[in-house]
Amino acid sequence: MSTKRVRHSSASSTEPVARSTSTAVPMTTAADSGLLLIRLAFGLLMAAHGAQKVFGLFGGPGLTATGKGFAALGYHPGKLFAVIGGMSELLGGLGLALGLLTPLAAAALIGVMINAMVTVTAAHGLWETDGGVEYSVCIAVVALAVAAIGPGRLAADRPFRWGKGGWKEAAFALGLGGIAAAITLSL
Repeated sequence: MSTKRVRHSSASSTEPVARSTSTAVPMTTAADSGLLLIRLAFGLLMAAHGAQKVFGLFGGPGLTATGKGFAALGYHPGKLFAVIGGMSELLGGLGLALGLLTPLAAAALIGVMINAMVTVTAAHGLWETDGGVEYSVCIAVVALAVAAIGPGRLAADRPFRWGKGGWKEAAFALGLGGIAAAITLSL
């Protein structure tokens, strides 16, 4: 019996071989695509939610009705606070969707959600089915997580220092959102 030695390549002949060159464009990873999906779904839904409040789009109540609702919650003048809250959701959502000024966009959403928790949902406990804080906590945590992780490679912030995320970016988003909420709640 004769035996032959066969050399096997670590890559099959049908798989492309990765070559490292200085001019190569990095490939988009599943993580980049996943972050883009989260940012687009979350950000665009938050932007639409803000547009409901401010412009009455997507079946929303519009500025006058939203202002009355804010006034009933103790925000005076209600219409001004409705503009601030709605535009924070609209612009914060668009910022996250685009990956543009991500820590600032996250701060806008975090601030609005802290206000929502304190003035509307905290009295009802945790679960959304009872009118509780569940939904607001989820929005704030996703916004904070995107600030911490960074918006990913498929983002307008990519060339900037804050486009990579990190502890400083997360602290900025949480700190600014918290300060803005505290100021708003104290008025």
